[in-house]
Amino acid sequence: MESPPPATASPGAPTAHPGSIVGILAFAGIVAALTQTLVVPLIAQLPTLFDTSASNASWVITATLLAAAVSTPVAGRLGDMYGKRRMLLVSLVPLILGSVVCALSSSVIPMIAGRGLQGLGMGVVPLGISLLRDVVPAQKLGPSIAIMSASMGVGGALGLPFAAAIAENTSWRVLFWVVAVLALAVGALILALVPADRPATAAAGRFDLPGAIGLGAALIALLLAVSKGADWGWGSTTTLTLFAAALILLPTWGWWELRLSDPLVDLRVTARPQVLMTNTASVLVGFAMYAQSLVVPQLLQLPEATGYGLGRSMLAMGLWMAPAGLMMMAMSPVGAKLSAAKGPKVTLAVGSLLIAAGYGLSVPLIGSGSPWSLLIVTLVCNSGVGFAYGAMPALIMSAVPPSETASANSFNALMRSIGTSFAAAVIGVVLARMTTDFGGIPLASENGFRVAMLIGCGVGLAAAVVAALIPVRTTKTPLQPAAAAPDAPQPSPAKA
Repeated sequence: MESPPPATASPGAPTAHPGSIVGILAFAGIVAALTQTLVVPLIAQLPTLFDTSASNASWVITATLLAAAVSTPVAGRLGDMYGKRRMLLVSLVPLILGSVVCALSSSVIPMIAGRGLQGLGMGVVPLGISLLRDVVPAQKLGPSIAIMSASMGVGGALGLPFAAAIAENTSWRVLFWVVAVLALAVGALILALVPADRPATAAAGRFDLPGAIGLGAALIALLLAVSKGADWGWGSTTTLTLFAAALILLPTWGWWELRLSDPLVDLRVTARPQVLMTNTASVLVGFAMYAQSLVVPQLLQLPEATGYGLGRSMLAMGLWMAPAGLMMMAMSPVGAKLSAAKGPKVTLAVGSLLIAAGYGLSVPLIGSGSPWSLLIVTLVCNSGVGFAYGAMPALIMSAVPPSETASANSFNALMRSIGTSFAAAVIGVVLARMTTDFGGIPLASENGFRVAMLIGCGVGLAAAVVAALIPVRTTKTPLQPAAAAPDAPQPSPAKA
């Protein structure tokens, strides 16, 4: 069966070379990732800048996390219903507005509100990946997905030195003005050059507002408990109440979704073995990817007098971390070729093993006194992330009908986000418990960092095992079954 023509735009709609389309969408992903890492150099300064406590200032990061978790699956479903390109443009609006609000903020409340608005735009990446299925020729789809997925690593890696350089040499407000301008540029390029997709007939129906509210409430309860549990106390009434609420809300939400013919997330599709196992691997890969991002920057910046810290500035730390993100982009075409030859399942397993190998290398290299040793660790880890992040959307899209591409990809992105949230909690606990006294100040110990990296290695190996067990249908190309003629009837999800 041959794939349909990729472009489904109406006459007169903008058209561009597939390479230009991929470049524009990858640019959108870089801007979204840049937005997430933007405030990292400001974390220590926020309490002083806004005359508030460190606890209150931490909500500047938490607000983005929660807003992104809630909005991503909603944006995916709306993209399937009304068009992915249209929802991409809609998602850029709160990102731009949030950047402007942050740039103009003089107290912590509007800053948190602006960061929350920015989080509402984080559906850009899964929407962009899903749009590729509709506007890029089938033979270029695999490499295009890999490049788009890798854009997150590039944005995250470049964001640290970029933000540190601006914060050190000019006003921190410039950071947010720059992001606002970049997001405006992304919107203009999409309007001018990216063709519109045609929403699938099967996606028609009413939007599941109760399902969106229920999932949002459950995610907020779960992620708040995970991300703030260390501050509030894991045994505190607030933390335990939030975990209990999540345990009640998630099954209730699932029961509601299974009753509907047009659910926010089709749980029957997500329960298909290929989708379920890929999402499970995504949680583990998200954890493994993020753990080293919590360890390596600290090792680079801790004082040399500790015996294992390297005493680098924030800007120098960002520059040492930047090559890892570029490596993620460089390895994405290699991963795409491996997927074309052996299937994305193999690529995901190989990527997970590379992540585990990077962590394994770190254990003897911690305390070496050289930033080059940590650079090697991040290069190996991010090579694996480049493989894995390109393979996961390919596995998802080969197992779901075109009418649910954006919804399924957004749910997969949510699974990765949950993995990173748990990584922050687990690694945070390890480093907080395993400390050493340094001039009367407790700092994470060398053994604490080693344990954190060993945990990352174990989770990477677990992701490889899960990837190896994914039951993939044998087809000529992994994305052709779901890219069947768009007017052909799709099997009923209830009978899958």
